[in-house]
Amino acid sequence: MFTADELTRYGRQISIKGWGKEGQEKLNSSTVFVAGAGGLGSPLLYYLAVAGVGRIRICDFDKLELSNLNRQILHPTERVGRPKAESARDTLKSANGNVSVEVLLEKITAKNGASLVANADIIVDCLDNFEARHILNRVSVEKQVPMVHAGVEGFQGQITFLAPPATACLACFLPEKARKMSAPIVGATAGVMGALEAMEVLKHITGIGENLRNRLLIFSGGDMTFNTIKLSRNPKCGVCGGK
Repeated sequence: MFTADELTRYGRQISIKGWGKEGQEKLNSSTVFVAGAGGLGSPLLYYLAVAGVGRIRICDFDKLELSNLNRQILHPTERVGRPKAESARDTLKSANGNVSVEVLLEKITAKNGASLVANADIIVDCLDNFEARHILNRVSVEKQVPMVHAGVEGFQGQITFLAPPATACLACFLPEKARKMSAPIVGATAGVMGALEAMEVLKHITGIGENLRNRLLIFSGGDMTFNTIKLSRNPKCGVCGGK
């Protein structure tokens, strides 16, 4: 049962056709694992919290730096030096005290990936680290937990919804590699893609609309275009092949 304040808070989305109190209850009872509380994670986390996602698990071991602030809008200047995940929690709890926010100040590794994700209903990739992304992809495949992937650079971004074995996995189209230098990025690009990630999560949980299954959406802010590339499973994929 929702309180009168909750019904008022979430009223504009509850009134969406197909959402209703049932959809809101699905959000309230869901757990979302978010890897990264930076440029992508900032809008993603904020929109999940204000939408009423019941439990948000934030995994990020980095501390906030001044150079982060052109895009990581969850964090005010006075929190520079603090762990990003803790700063994110404080902002989210201020925005909506109804949500439960768990902070994990750990680096994602092959050994701890599955235990960090634990019983989450969905994984969200808000990382800029290829190794950690592919670790989460393997967790997604093994546990059959869907994952939303997004990446940004400059004025461009990409996003897809991964749910193997029904869809391709990340390794089917994105080779594992390490970036040796920081990518240039305008904050608004991360804002666009993080908001789209939130949309994918909310649609999946409520069961409304269609997710980007086997589709990679490419955003080009330079000329303001969206294009879609079809994805398919690679039968020889070393991660999901044969699953």
